[in-house]
Amino acid sequence: MLAGLLSRWRQHREARLLRRHEIPEPLWQLTLARYPFLARRSAADLAELRRLCSLFLASKEFHGAAGFAVTDEIALAVAAQACLPVLRLGLPWYEGFVGIVMHEDQVLAPRQWTDDDGVVHEYEELLAGEAMEGGPLMLAWSEMDPELQDGDGPVYNVVIHEFAHVLDMRDGEADGVPPLPSLAAREDWIAVIDPEWEAFCARVDAGEPTLIDPYGAEAVEEFFAVAVEAFFVAPREMTQEHPRLYALLRDFFQQDPARHG
Repeated sequence: MLAGLLSRWRQHREARLLRRHEIPEPLWQLTLARYPFLARRSAADLAELRRLCSLFLASKEFHGAAGFAVTDEIALAVAAQACLPVLRLGLPWYEGFVGIVMHEDQVLAPRQWTDDDGVVHEYEELLAGEAMEGGPLMLAWSEMDPELQDGDGPVYNVVIHEFAHVLDMRDGEADGVPPLPSLAAREDWIAVIDPEWEAFCARVDAGEPTLIDPYGAEAVEEFFAVAVEAFFVAPREMTQEHPRLYALLRDFFQQDPARHG
């Protein structure tokens, strides 16, 4: 009886949140028009994506940095792309943080590292986005312009990239291996992603053009994030260039976006 009451309470709460954060049809259609890889999904997928977007917007807090105004259009653009990877996994994968900080443009972030001799080096890094364990997550609106994806170069999607890091860090470490159900599953994952990354790094070093952003050669966790970008934005091309990696991500996300184009 208690389980039934809890289930009904959750259903009632979700229905209330969906009504409160209902997405207007014109705004939804605008988002699909701006990001065609979303619009290619089935009607059932889009209905679920829209539901998740409402719940995502109800659970996250957007903050505009330096006076930047976060409009409904901006918030939904983030939500729609962020929710696509968890379409089957569910929003609990994003429970570890609340805040999303939006900048109008890229930002310079102070960085430091200590070399083998103990000398601390300081520098600045230009960021389009950044995900930190426990949040907040940072994004630059200028880097979300669909026209940045011209179709000729590597895939680029800063929202999917940063939320892929969130998934990766859910087990406490960004290592290119998201939480998996068993040690055997983790070993199987590493057996695919490590050689894929090494081969990718060799191609980047050789100056070959790649579908996946060359930034993935920086580290295996970055390779995972840029691979997730390609998986959702250019899935058919990825099946041709990285079939084993595509299959790995297909099984993890429980989605096969190449079926939709």
